[in-house]
Amino acid sequence: MRQTLELWQTEWCPASHRIRQRLTELGLTYVVHQVPVRPDERTQLESATGGRSIPVLVTSDKIVAGKEAILTYLRERFVDPSDAISQREKAARAKRKELEEACPKLAAATH
Repeated sequence: MRQTLELWQTEWCPASHRIRQRLTELGLTYVVHQVPVRPDERTQLESATGGRSIPVLVTSDKIVAGKEAILTYLRERFVDPSDAISQREKAARAKRKELEEACPKLAAATH
């Protein structure tokens, strides 16, 4: 049986970004729920998870809150696919390109 994964997060949150990155590295399919920036407006999140902090991963049988707890949960339950290293390298190249385009001075200093 395929496990259902739901990530409650925001795009601007570095911890949420890291969890999305790890889920992608693992090749997992997941549903993303965007939550409001202000914690006092996160009523849907609270109804679904019992809390207002992000990131939160909801599985078929568990609610896992916080970056480190989610990374531990994923590490204990899922095996890296054979292309995980190349996936990380590709992500690093994409990030570097993004930074170089945003910061031409950085690109000149590193070449």
